[in-house]
Amino acid sequence: MTTNQRAVLAGAGAMSRKWLDCIKTIGGVDIVGIVDFFPANAERRAAEQGIDPDIGTDLKSMLAKHNPDIVLDVAIPAARHEIVSTALAAGAHVLSEKPMAETLDQARDLVARAGAAGKLHVVVQNRRYLEQLRRIRRLVASGGIGEVTGIHCDFFLDPHFGGFRETMAHVLLLDMAVHTFDAARFVADDRAVSVYAEEWNPAGSWYAQDSSALASFRFSRGAVMTYRGSWCAPGFRTSWESAWRITGTTGSILWDGAADIRAETALPHEAGKLLPDTQAVEIPQLDPADRVGGHLGVITDFIAAVRGGPVPETVGRENIKSLAMVLGAIDSVGQGRRVEITI
Repeated sequence: MTTNQRAVLAGAGAMSRKWLDCIKTIGGVDIVGIVDFFPANAERRAAEQGIDPDIGTDLKSMLAKHNPDIVLDVAIPAARHEIVSTALAAGAHVLSEKPMAETLDQARDLVARAGAAGKLHVVVQNRRYLEQLRRIRRLVASGGIGEVTGIHCDFFLDPHFGGFRETMAHVLLLDMAVHTFDAARFVADDRAVSVYAEEWNPAGSWYAQDSSALASFRFSRGAVMTYRGSWCAPGFRTSWESAWRITGTTGSILWDGAADIRAETALPHEAGKLLPDTQAVEIPQLDPADRVGGHLGVITDFIAAVRGGPVPETVGRENIKSLAMVLGAIDSVGQGRRVEITI
């Protein structure tokens, strides 16, 4: 008879609802405790889910009391390192919201702690689990547009969040752009080695600090990624996944960040013609092995890994490469120059 995993939820804010819905869908996980600075948040989540966990404000004592297999870390970024390190020390596997840490030193420390404890620390990079990105990755990996030379992403929205996002520093780069950076790394199957970035706050912004950014990355095999984004851009909104153009040595891919994916390649150049003719390329369908489902996909992989399955692709020792892109961009903003990205 299979025994359910026991889990403690750290952080009962709005995002925790989606996590708990996924846990319920997957099944086999008992939420034995919820920790939040405001107990009323925890009580509200428990009531919504129809569960009766222990509720408290101190994670360490909750872990000592219940000895869970899993800690679900849905707290704000400033609390990440303390929560993850406390959970690992208590012998729990950890699934964290992004970013995995506030600094690279903290991220390196968490990778080391997870390794020493023999436990998983996995980060929710849910965009990797989008069907469209999996299909694009398949086309790129097949050589369908040749060698990738560029990944160009535009992100323009105007959300009024309220709360911490409207006051935090580097809000776009740290809280949102990490999704696009990680997805670009996934598509290119590569890592960034340098970056130049700028930030600014447009006139009329309702954000206290810079809400807009541009960044130019160089990848280890020579491809360039450019990112232009704003969380203070009314009108003509892009998808939350950005609008993409991926260029290769033989063709290009366009993705609107939603359902529309198109690709084409250039035919052999004919003498006397300025521009070669092009032909459409079919976008591959999903493979049965492809993991999809956004939050549900990554949480499913995490739970499967806890039960002895494969290590998820967003485990901390891999996800640190995406965090390094974000923090490298922030470092470039501060220095006003291109900087090297090291892990």
